[in-house]
Amino acid sequence: MGDRGPGWPVARPGQAVGLLGGSFDPAHGGHVHLTREAVKRFGLDRVWWLVSPGNPLKREGPAPLARRLAQARAVMDHPKVTVTDLEARLGTRYTAETLRRLNDAYPGVRFVWLMGADNLATLHRWDNWRWIMRNVPVGVLARPGQGLAARMSPAASAFRHARLSPRRSHLLPRTPTPAWCFVNMPMRGESSTAIRARGGWTR
Repeated sequence: MGDRGPGWPVARPGQAVGLLGGSFDPAHGGHVHLTREAVKRFGLDRVWWLVSPGNPLKREGPAPLARRLAQARAVMDHPKVTVTDLEARLGTRYTAETLRRLNDAYPGVRFVWLMGADNLATLHRWDNWRWIMRNVPVGVLARPGQGLAARMSPAASAFRHARLSPRRSHLLPRTPTPAWCFVNMPMRGESSTAIRARGGWTR
């Protein structure tokens, strides 16, 4: 069963579990909407929010982890969704490292990495991003104004042969890797940056 400890989320072999990582500084309705759409579009049994201790690509640290977890749990109310601090428990800093550890801890679980289109546009800056694309199915959900940049990104170009048609998005968790799927949908425009800018969340 790997190195799981008390308080870790539960998943059975064969289940499809979406992973949505980020600082969630703060979590908001846009995250909730993206998650609900991911459950439907990609046929997921569960989604885990991975509230990170910090983002290696950002200079300024986020609000304290306990506060961000509390806010995330306050806004995300869905029977299939669990808000977690797994990266802090694992002691991992980069997504590829987290995914390797989760695969070891949950043998037989079909993990799907979820991201907004803005993250796909900058994925080539992530540590071991090619490993992520080669080893974990990736579900990309369009956000306002980000679709074109994402579809023309270095990651999308490098793995264009592995792109799944949106009509087959529900098959993504069970498609051999590399596999990724880009789905367009009406998205809410909230962002954590905008919420902080108008004083709705202070660090």
